[in-house]
Amino acid sequence: MRFLGIDYGTKRIGLALSDEEANFSFPHDVWANDKSFFQKITDFIKEKSVGAIVIGESLDFKQQNNPIMEDISALKERIEKEMKLPVHLEPEFFTSAEARRLQGKHEKTDASAAAIILQSYLDKKKGA
Repeated sequence: MRFLGIDYGTKRIGLALSDEEANFSFPHDVWANDKSFFQKITDFIKEKSVGAIVIGESLDFKQQNNPIMEDISALKERIEKEMKLPVHLEPEFFTSAEARRLQGKHEKTDASAAAIILQSYLDKKKGA
C-alpha cells in the first residue's frame, strides 16, 4: 500500500510518496495552499493509488498544538470523510529545518520535509 505524506503550511503544502511496500518515502512536489488544493489532492490520491495519508502534527515545545493544527485537523477530517481513507498524524518538529540542513534550501524543501515526516511514520510502523 502506498502512503502519502503531507507537510501542511499556510502558503505551501509539501507532498511525499512511499513505495508500494511502504518502506521508503520520496519527496514528490510542493503545491500552493489555495482553493484548488483539495481537488488536486483528491485526483492525486486516486492517480497514485494512495491507501493512507500521514500529515505532520504541528506541536510547540510544550507539546501543545500550534495555531496551524486547527487547519491540519480540518484537512484530516475532510479527507477521512470525503475520501474514506485513514489519516495518521505524525509529530513533526523542525522537519523543514532538517530538510534544509540535509539538502540546502530549494523550491522543493517542503516536499523533503513531507518525506521526513512520512519516513518517521513508516519507520515507527515497522518497529525500526
